[in-house]
Amino acid sequence: MRINAFSDVSLRLLMLLSATSELQTTRELAELVDTPYNHVSKAVLRLRQMGMLVAVRGRSGGVRISDEGLQATVGGVLRLLDDRADVAACESDSGDCPLAHGCGLRGALNQAREAFMPPSTL
Repeated sequence: MRINAFSDVSLRLLMLLSATSELQTTRELAELVDTPYNHVSKAVLRLRQMGMLVAVRGRSGGVRISDEGLQATVGGVLRLLDDRADVAACESDSGDCPLAHGCGLRGALNQAREAFMPPSTL
């Protein structure tokens, strides 16, 4: 299983914010995780939509982790962020894999994903 860059940044933000109750601006977070501001801004927006972060507007505003974010598991967060149906693409340049009907790899990889990322309760 490979975690995409967006999920990686999102998990880093959650870990960072779980260590403090202080508000952090998106610019501060971008510097702390050494990631471009635009990427962090998109991750913050998605995490807010998921209820993982609370945003406070205004001059002294910022974001902090919510109670739901503190309760979240890595697997649960990844399940919500990664909407790929299959772990294995099982496709070739000419179309579907000729082994797709008799191959057990796709099923085994999907079982592994389910074990790592149980259905979300968020």
